[in-house]
Amino acid sequence: MFSALADILLYILPFVVVIGAVVTIHELGHFLAARALGTAVERFSIGFGRSIFRRTDKAGIEWRIGWLPIGGYVKFAGDENAASVPDAQGLDEMRREIVAREGPQALGRYFHFKPLWQRALIVAAGPMANFLLAIVIFATLLMTLGEPVAPARVDGVRPASPAERAGIHQGDVVLRADGKRIDSFGDLQMIVLLHSGTPMEIVVRRDGRDVRLTATPERGPVVDQLGHVQHLGTLGLEYKRRPGDVQVRRYGPVQAVGAGVARTWERITTTVEYLGRLVSGRETAEQLSGPLGMAQLSGDIAKKTAEASPNVPTMLANWAITMLELVANISVGIGFLNLLPVPVLDGGHLLFYAFEAVARRPLTAKVQAAGYRVGLALVLGLMLFATWNDLQRLNVFKFFGALFS
Repeated sequence: MFSALADILLYILPFVVVIGAVVTIHELGHFLAARALGTAVERFSIGFGRSIFRRTDKAGIEWRIGWLPIGGYVKFAGDENAASVPDAQGLDEMRREIVAREGPQALGRYFHFKPLWQRALIVAAGPMANFLLAIVIFATLLMTLGEPVAPARVDGVRPASPAERAGIHQGDVVLRADGKRIDSFGDLQMIVLLHSGTPMEIVVRRDGRDVRLTATPERGPVVDQLGHVQHLGTLGLEYKRRPGDVQVRRYGPVQAVGAGVARTWERITTTVEYLGRLVSGRETAEQLSGPLGMAQLSGDIAKKTAEASPNVPTMLANWAITMLELVANISVGIGFLNLLPVPVLDGGHLLFYAFEAVARRPLTAKVQAAGYRVGLALVLGLMLFATWNDLQRLNVFKFFGALFS
């Protein structure tokens, strides 16, 4: 019983911490931008559903934590719902009520009556806050801990593998792949993962000279450090760490910030590349994951960290470092997801604002309402598909199948 309880805490607690941090920063971006532009806010909520904590401050803002910690929202004064869905008739009624109650000068405090650029800035501030959080975390870790680097040395080439067919030899050191500089064997693996079936140029150092080769990764099982198996691009190369291989690259404050920006941008471009390959049919949807997958990942990291740490202080320090890096990576993903031009997401609002800027008028209420319904269906469909992936990855269907077989 106690073991089961410990496992639940080991998986649930890290997930709540990670998602809570990412969502809080996202909503703080909206909130701080709104307050800086003089927008009236009624509620700041982390989580949905019935509140487990609620307090109203002197400014009349309700601070709230819901029991379901998978999202959040900022409710502006006058909103009928948390999604800030505009409605022409409702806005006219709101305008009359505000003018009658507070005078025409009060309209400037309400979000829907703000200038277009201010509304766009408030909406974009959430994803931008996520990207900023990732940059700060990456920069802090690089500045305090440095970056371990090791040569991308080829210590073995599997027979009949794509690497052997490309002419890569044991002892080669990979310098560039797909036009990108390679600083470690891990860098090479990250590029190869999303290039199955796609030829890529590889530059290796061999006997003191650079040799250009073309290799085409093939899809195969890849086991990550947590023991999870996914089918991604592989070349068939082997690397064996030797004493003195790993060097720590140190960063000053300015260099760390630059490297943090570069890492954040790399995560964004990798996501765009994956989605492009997914749409074109060159990649599977196996990597799409939802809340269950995030909970499993954060729990597995916490468990592996606990097993590898000799004592409690070391465990806590290692856990904090790994969780910070996980927060940074998920924060980039959440920021990017919210910028997609899908109604109900921040990117959908920005898309409507772009139309308003060009046409000099907002979309009609019917068109916006239809867009939000379609957007909600797309988001819910994506969440259901990601949850289905998670359930398959966790072997839930096999478990229940075994019970009734």
